[in-house]
Amino acid sequence: MASYRIRQYQDQDYDAVRTLFAHGILEHAPAGYRHVLRSARAQLGLLVLFVAARAAAGYWVLGLGAVALALVATWLLVRSFSTSYVHQALSTDLRNISASYLRAPDSCFWVAEAGGAVVGMVAVTAPQDPAERGVALELKRMSVSRDYRGRGVSKALCGEVLRFARARGYGAVVLSTSMVQVAAQRLYEGQGFRKVGASSPSLLGSLLCFHIFHYRCDLPGRAAAPPR
Repeated sequence: MASYRIRQYQDQDYDAVRTLFAHGILEHAPAGYRHVLRSARAQLGLLVLFVAARAAAGYWVLGLGAVALALVATWLLVRSFSTSYVHQALSTDLRNISASYLRAPDSCFWVAEAGGAVVGMVAVTAPQDPAERGVALELKRMSVSRDYRGRGVSKALCGEVLRFARARGYGAVVLSTSMVQVAAQRLYEGQGFRKVGASSPSLLGSLLCFHIFHYRCDLPGRAAAPPR
């Protein structure tokens, strides 16, 4: 028997949901940092910086110091990218969750509860892409506490969204997730989602070689959308 239950969001969950979301996003910052350092662009830049600093100062130690400073600056950039996303979410739809998801048409917000605590969350709402509105709903704000991963919580939350969309006659569910959220990608693909595109969220994201993957799940019994 599952040690958790899925229920609709209540106002008493407000602080727990916002904290869970923030922690879930910020914990991916180290993976994002490693991704940036593995890119050919970053490695070439560090090499050029080392050679230029060593040539200018005449000491290889100063070259290494310049590289170390660049690594610290890169980490701060990656971290700021994550914190900016968290602040943006907390000041928009997660500022008033009931208004954003419980009072809006064809929207909802669920939490997974275990032992009286919120251990997971997910939302569904109208897609940001105008071309998908009226055709699909969008899964958003999926997050599960680290201590409850691997217990089927994410799969259960995703299932709630798919059933919700199907019951309201929608033909698909769409979502977006970052390239470093590998476990989330495996979950969605296991639930029938397929990758339909990728984009960079900002100029800073482009500089950091960071992309957002876009997924779509066509629901049974409805005509599949044409390839895009």
